[in-house]
Amino acid sequence: MASVGIIDYGMGNLHSLGKALERVAGGTRVVISYDPETLLKCDRLVLPGVGGVRECMRELQRLELNQLVIEAARKKPMLGICLGMQVMLEWSDENGGVPALGLFPGKVTRFPDPPETGALDRLKVPHMGWNRVRQTRQHPIWDGVPDDAWFYFVHSYHAEPACADHVLGTSDYTKTFACALARDNLVAFQFHPEKSQNTGMTLLANFVQWDP
Repeated sequence: MASVGIIDYGMGNLHSLGKALERVAGGTRVVISYDPETLLKCDRLVLPGVGGVRECMRELQRLELNQLVIEAARKKPMLGICLGMQVMLEWSDENGGVPALGLFPGKVTRFPDPPETGALDRLKVPHMGWNRVRQTRQHPIWDGVPDDAWFYFVHSYHAEPACADHVLGTSDYTKTFACALARDNLVAFQFHPEKSQNTGMTLLANFVQWDP
């Protein structure tokens, strides 16, 4: 039986993500694990997460999962979600700077703080809520997902990929930023598809069926 593994390193709501994947997986088994051997046996992997890149990298290294992710990224379909997307880049500016996994060239930087004075409806950091996502190029992960669809975000930092060809979608919050990346067998979203109703379920279903 085909299987999709959710990488459990202690950061993220794995229950809701697991349930969402089970809803769209069909005959694919969903496995949540921190065991490298178990995860390497899965046909595809999901790297989720909420929090900061420094803590994420520390836990991945402690559990010896950082090398698993790098190794699996060479040959398996892999999906990064929220913090899981950010840690796929080379570097994060938070806490004075921290190196990440380097699966996409580029860095992660914080949204600028809004001015202390201004309109009551000024944008605030962190960015929390629903935003439209513009699809910047075609990809099987977008099948059945309309352009400018709404997705749910929770984040203070955002990706600045070094290669424009890796950008799959953008959104706007204080600035236009890359919220979806893809290359080869990797795809990543800053937003939470598991919290984004039917459009998010479509994305997860597309990932389960994706054959890069």
